[in-house]
Amino acid sequence: MGKIAIYPGSFDPITNGHVDIIERAQKLFDNVIVSILHNPAKNALFTVEERIDLIETSLKGMKNVTVQSFNGLLVDFAEQVNADVIIRGMRAVSDFDNEFHMAMMNRRLNRKIQTVFLMTGMRWVFTSSSGIKEVAAFGGSVEGIVPPYVEQKLKEKY
Repeated sequence: MGKIAIYPGSFDPITNGHVDIIERAQKLFDNVIVSILHNPAKNALFTVEERIDLIETSLKGMKNVTVQSFNGLLVDFAEQVNADVIIRGMRAVSDFDNEFHMAMMNRRLNRKIQTVFLMTGMRWVFTSSSGIKEVAAFGGSVEGIVPPYVEQKLKEKY
């Protein structure tokens, strides 16, 4: 089975910054599960099913990466899929405070599961899904900051 890591997020939509983290994580772990939290409280642009499609299409060819959605606590999902590690991407120091608090809460809930922080590549530091949606909504170009399939689907949405 090997070391299994989960990379959780809303991925609404997946960005090249996310892809960068996933590409590096797949080199560190035997299996990486990109996991989408089904959170009805969030007003997502894409449905969970659409996000799964966006991610799977964008990651085509990565052999040790799968995509799943989940409900409930992240540590419970991690235990269900036998994950050893939660991967969190960090863009800047400003991300650290929130990520640190989440990691400590997850550790309190399940000490067997470790959190690993991966810094995003410098070219993706200012990339965020919310910023990308705003640019796309106003007709701006998101070429080069999201996978081509995601760019196409954003154009269709807006």
